[in-house]
Amino acid sequence: MTAHPLLGATEVARTEPYLRTVGEVFRAFRDQDSGCVSYGVRLTNGERWFVKEATTAAARHSLDRAWTFHRAVRHPAIVPQLHRLAVRAGGPAVVMPWHAGEVLYHPTLHRHGGRTHPDHPLARFRAQPVAPVLRAVDRILDAHLAVEAAGFVAVDLYDGAFLYDFDAGDLRLIDLDEYRPGPFTLEADRLPGSRRFMAPEESQRGSRIDTRTTVHARGRAIRLLLDAGDEERAWRGTAEQLAVVQRAARADPGERFTDVGELAVAWRRSVC
Repeated sequence: MTAHPLLGATEVARTEPYLRTVGEVFRAFRDQDSGCVSYGVRLTNGERWFVKEATTAAARHSLDRAWTFHRAVRHPAIVPQLHRLAVRAGGPAVVMPWHAGEVLYHPTLHRHGGRTHPDHPLARFRAQPVAPVLRAVDRILDAHLAVEAAGFVAVDLYDGAFLYDFDAGDLRLIDLDEYRPGPFTLEADRLPGSRRFMAPEESQRGSRIDTRTTVHARGRAIRLLLDAGDEERAWRGTAEQLAVVQRAARADPGERFTDVGELAVAWRRSVC
């Protein structure tokens, strides 16, 4: 039986030239802050895959961390890293399923009107009725129950991790490369991430990063997805739901829910 051109390969000389020998590179994502270059590949048999390659030392370290995460955490909403390629001219590269959708963070449109620009994916997401937004929020929450159960904490969760298929009404999580086993003590001045989502302890050397930090990120995600604008003055949920979100995102970790499980119970009770 012939080996799969991506899942059956173990080492390639260079990533993009190899991909072009086994199929069509129909998308390329080159200008990424992460130090990675990614490709959408359509194989000759019609299968579509996503291949992500590290091009810097920091990106290689991040992909190594992500590989460990994906070996420990599996959930239908989390796009998995299925296979790893050694790249002689750089790398490594990882192979993932291709999923239709749009990332809710779009840096180009952010520079031309921000997330409230009507063409911005997040603005279009927020313009939907509340029901599909609540389904997406619950899907993110459910995925983080799996993250917590595996002993990991969320790091660098932001709207760039949300891939939303507007046609199917389906949300998936991507690029969770900074998620780490926890709890741990922060030995740097700051963790990577968007300030809109980060807890205060993520910018305090020597602080404890644990499930309460994940709770904060989840609270901020709900707040920003279920609000009609970036100024957070147009909450679309109920007062009870807002109270849950506000507790989750309190500055003092001790005043938050103790873990994602407790947050999930409170949130789902508020939605019923």
